[in-house]
Formats: sequence, structure tokens, C-alpha cells
Amino acid sequence: MGDISFRAIETLKNTDFIICENPKHSLKLLSKFDIKKKLIALHDHNEQIVIEEIKEKLNKKVFSLISDAGSPLISDPGYKLVRFCIQNDIYVTVVPGASSVTSALQISSIPTDKYIFYGFLPKSKNSIVEFIELLKKNNLTSIFFVSSHKILSLLDVMMIKLPKRKMAICKEMTKINEKVFVGFPAVVSEKFKNDKKNKLGEFVIVVEGNKSFKEKNVNIPTLIEDIIKKLLRKFSLTDTVEIVHKIGNIGKKEVYKKALELQNEK
Repeated sequence: MGDISFRAIETLKNTDFIICENPKHSLKLLSKFDIKKKLIALHDHNEQIVIEEIKEKLNKKVFSLISDAGSPLISDPGYKLVRFCIQNDIYVTVVPGASSVTSALQISSIPTDKYIFYGFLPKSKNSIVEFIELLKKNNLTSIFFVSSHKILSLLDVMMIKLPKRKMAICKEMTKINEKVFVGFPAVVSEKFKNDKKNKLGEFVIVVEGNKSFKEKNVNIPTLIEDIIKKLLRKFSLTDTVEIVHKIGNIGKKEVYKKALELQNEK
């Protein structure tokens, strides 16, 4: 609540409808600033339905979109709504607000000139290993989210695959229990294994890029991209990579990188 700006408060006070992830959660914020507006719940499973319900009003009324925490659309719902508005010439603007991505990057002490954001860490152990393999040759600073029950699995893989790559684990950014752990994976891992409290919360991970690696551009044909998109609708990321690798005779790392990009476009 302390991170909300004066501009954001004024915008919400002068809006007609507030679109939010969880009305019960948002009411705590709105009550604090005495903002009473009609709330519309929007999440990953109903976004298209909400768009259909409000599309006739979007040009006539003022709508505001907020998230439960951080900034809307950054691994949160709202992308389809914004896209719909822009495609239909409905005016959209943004009120800058708190974002754990930029906050973690700023406090990580890792180069910030070029970076890439990957969203959430993959779910399975094999997918995590493949993801870290991707970072091996990445010369950009990498940022991604990790939940508390995956943090130790991530560190175990990092110690094996990227033992000499500097990383920052940023816990509970801008909140009362904020902590930042910086160093090589083995050093950071000890701090988590020695204190169970460190494993609690939400984490933003920042990993230093491989400065010695010069990336080769591998062009994935449009036809293969279309195949990847179709496969991702029915198969996991790992299975999609395996299938395309075999039928397209393209390296797994290149396919994984392209599949991850396409998956994040959804």
C-alpha cells in the first residue's frame, strides 16, 4: 500500500469501474484510500468473457486495471484486454507503479544495461534444468520469478550448471520481510539451508549474463514457429521441444528458446 503513487490514487478516484484480479484483496487497498467504485474481477480464465461483457462501455466510461501486487500484465492478467482496446482504437494509458522486476534489477548489483525477463520458472525438475541450460549461453542479465517451494531445486541446479555465475535472490520485494542474497549459487544456497525462514515468500531471481559467449543467430522458419504454437496448445514445453527437435532437425536449445518466447506471447 505504501508504494502506490498520488497519480494512481487520483486516477482510481476518478474512474467509473475498477478491473482487478481479486475484489476481496483489492478492497483492502481501496478502503485505505476511501475509494468506492464498482469492481470487476478479471483473471486468466475469464479475461475474454469480461472483454465481451464490457466492450460496449469501454469507449464511454473510464476503466482502471489493477493487480493484486506489482504491476498489471507483468505475469498477471490484462494483456488481452489492452490488446483489444488498442486494436479497436480505444484510448489506453499507463500509470507507472511498483514492479518487483525493476526493483530486483536495481538492487541486484548485476549489470542492468541489457536484460531479459522470463516470467515464472518452469514447473518440473527437467524443465528447470533445460531452462538453466538456456541461461548458460545467454549474454544478457536474466530475471524470473520463483515460488518458495522451488527455490532450493533452482539452487541445486544452479550449483551444478552455473556454479561461477553471480546471482541475486530478491525476497518479498518492497515488503516488510524484504531480503536480498547476492553471490555464487553455492554461497547463496548455504544461507537458505541454514535458515528455513529465508525460504518463505515470493522471489525474483536475477542472474548475471555470460559475458564470454557470443551468441549465434539461428533463424527458426515461420513454418516451424507455427508448428511450435500448435504443439504448445496440447503438449508441455518440454515435449514440444523434443518433437520439434526431432522433426525439424533443429538444436534443442534453439527450439527451447523460440518455444519459450512463443509461450510467453499467449
